[in-house]
Amino acid sequence: MTPLLDVADLHVRIAGSHILQGVTFSVARQGVTALLGRNGAGKTTTLKAILGIVPKTGSIRLADDDITALPTHTIVRLGLGYAPEDRDVFAGLTVAENLRLAERGPGPHRYDLVHEMFPELKRRAAQRAGTLSGGQQQMVAIGRALLNDNRMLLVDEPTKGLAPRIVTEVAAVLERAATEVPILLVEQNLGLVRRIASHVVVLEQGAVVHTGTAAALLGDPALTRDLLGVS
Repeated sequence: MTPLLDVADLHVRIAGSHILQGVTFSVARQGVTALLGRNGAGKTTTLKAILGIVPKTGSIRLADDDITALPTHTIVRLGLGYAPEDRDVFAGLTVAENLRLAERGPGPHRYDLVHEMFPELKRRAAQRAGTLSGGQQQMVAIGRALLNDNRMLLVDEPTKGLAPRIVTEVAAVLERAATEVPILLVEQNLGLVRRIASHVVVLEQGAVVHTGTAAALLGDPALTRDLLGVS
């Protein structure tokens, strides 16, 4: 099966720093691919480069579309959904308004799916997003990405700063979401990666140092420790 996303020889330089140094990998048309690495390895920068948020060189293809030089709004319209690190909800707007702002074009907009996955968002539709808990704000962020009929979701650190109970809820949501649309996931929680990811790409100092199945990496404690610094 041909990949849905192909990234080749991706370089990003910001303020004189060579952050990504020839990153190359692909993402399958189904399931979850986890982008792993130590802090500062270039994971979030890779997502931003794919979305056109930071300047880059190289090649990025989404199915048959070359999106390398396209502006962010065009890339999003081609079907890339994004749930950023730290949620980035509009604190002064209600939950319903946050979701409505994410609507792309005339639709269809998948409110039934979002409310099925996050019934709490329906109950809190009139509540200002800034008063929600961290876990509830993450629901809003993922809900916005699921609202449109996207071809792929980019999800950055969805469990960062969340309590263990909420991490379990987010894992279940991502697992369900992956049955609807493939996900490229940046995540430090290896328990979550083990549960939902089929493949992994490991970055180190802005370069890919390992690709393969999640089971093979996480089933090898020595390799996991060597690549990620944890057992």
